[in-house]
Amino acid sequence: MDKEYLFALHDHIDGERIYLRHVLLKDAEDMHEYAKDEETTKFVFDRHESLEDTRKNIAKYFLSSPLGKYAIVLKETEKMIGTIDLRIEETHKKAELGYTVNKDYWGKGYATEAGKMAIQLGFEVFGLQRIFAFHDVRNPASGKVMEKMGLTYEGYYRTNRFVKGEFVDDKCYSIIKEDFFSE
Repeated sequence: MDKEYLFALHDHIDGERIYLRHVLLKDAEDMHEYAKDEETTKFVFDRHESLEDTRKNIAKYFLSSPLGKYAIVLKETEKMIGTIDLRIEETHKKAELGYTVNKDYWGKGYATEAGKMAIQLGFEVFGLQRIFAFHDVRNPASGKVMEKMGLTYEGYYRTNRFVKGEFVDDKCYSIIKEDFFSE
């Protein structure tokens, strides 16, 4: 599997109401809209204090190695409302899925649609065996999104990640290739 080449070939993925594409510096204002919000970022990353913080984050995280990292963009308005990552571990044919969506767009199915698109890419293009995702146990709404994506609850991971200065417990959800193709 040449993951870099395959990601480069799939730098734009069309969905029903959204599309996925690389995050660009021009997305800074849309990203800052949610990255400065404590409620949106509470379980995932430190809040961005300024638009300049967001620009630096885009350059450091998204532009320095863009493959597998996508902006979630509304087709109707071209507004970037979040991001989704598919972090592939080639040796074991698995990937971790991660996402953040502007709270103004929660409950509308956009994260689910983006997740299903990323999962399809993982299994159909990359030939993965397993895709998994974690969520902070204090954020059960994210677990519901994972279930809507087709992932199944797998287990509880104590002190799994260090986020915002503290260790957090996570729940893990996953889907395997056989389950994806049997749907």
